[in-house]
Amino acid sequence: MPSILTLQVHVSAFSCSNIIPLVLNPFSNNFIIHLKMINLTSVSLALLVAVFSISTSTFLLHPNLTASFLKYFGTNVALHKRHKPSHHGKVVSICDDFPADFIPPDTNTTSYFGVDRNGCCNFTTVQSAVDAVANFSLKRNIIFINSGIYYEKVIVPRTKPNITFQGQGYTSTAIVWNDTAKSANGTFYSGSVQVFANNFIAKNISFMNVAPIPNPGDVGAQAVAIRVSGDEAAFWGCGFFGAQDTLHDDRGRHYFKDCYIQGSIDFIFGNGRSLYETKGKNPTGNPEALDSKNCALISIASPVAPGSKLINGAVTAHGRTSKDENTGFAFVNCSVGGTGRIWLGRAWRPFSRVVFALSSMTDIIAPGGLE
Repeated sequence: MPSILTLQVHVSAFSCSNIIPLVLNPFSNNFIIHLKMINLTSVSLALLVAVFSISTSTFLLHPNLTASFLKYFGTNVALHKRHKPSHHGKVVSICDDFPADFIPPDTNTTSYFGVDRNGCCNFTTVQSAVDAVANFSLKRNIIFINSGIYYEKVIVPRTKPNITFQGQGYTSTAIVWNDTAKSANGTFYSGSVQVFANNFIAKNISFMNVAPIPNPGDVGAQAVAIRVSGDEAAFWGCGFFGAQDTLHDDRGRHYFKDCYIQGSIDFIFGNGRSLYETKGKNPTGNPEALDSKNCALISIASPVAPGSKLINGAVTAHGRTSKDENTGFAFVNCSVGGTGRIWLGRAWRPFSRVVFALSSMTDIIAPGGLE
């Protein structure tokens, strides 16, 4: 039978009300009107995401995250040009101010690769850096990814173990794509990033799927931000952004520390054996505290009218198929908040197993806990 266990859970009336929808269509005659109605801080990133995902008409993003991305883009708005004129009429490279020590020298145990979308490193895409890693390397291969949004689909194959993605902060470095189950011929293949290799690590980076947000029951609208199918993967200070099926915790042993995970329906799903936690005591208990060390699970399901019994989302959908499997999701010192009225979990397979311990939850959680 499906099981879910909740220990010492503190429920509060806190509501994540300032997660706002950005409804944009860059080819609409009303696009300028939309821009005038939206706070300037939200406009630039919203426009950027809309241009990146032409087929995407709706995307939800935390405003604190928007501001953080804008800080990067506001100070680097001219960097799309390889060169820029100086005040003295000379043409200088945009890489002149790039830190020379951004990429450390290789050692006997570690190889380093650098990715910068402006061409200031050896690679301009994350996938090209992954491809450059030697097959079945026994070294730790650290790929430093400079600040920016990298609009590409990335696959880490089984032949590339021991890779690390090192971003510059999950509010300033992101890998973004917009596949859906329909466009990718299956939910499992829709991930913006797909990791099949063992011993994968990611630090201080976000994984995003900006496909349109589906309504409950929509067919083929599942859109995965990352699929993790290798064993012994670890994520520190990462962000995962999507709607339905955001994080595909497919199989293997995985560790998530101080990560921010956003979605609406089954936004953590799979048959992994995984621990999600805030290391030590949650400093604020506030699931929106982006700048604190926090395991935050944020629902962007549509708001539900007071008194309504409608349930329109779920945090987890675990896929344990047998009582003999040792898989399951454990959440320790995490915060759950956002919008909608949602289940903590629903049984994707007959022996689904999820544990929430020492965690705080807002009143968006349906009293029954499990569907």
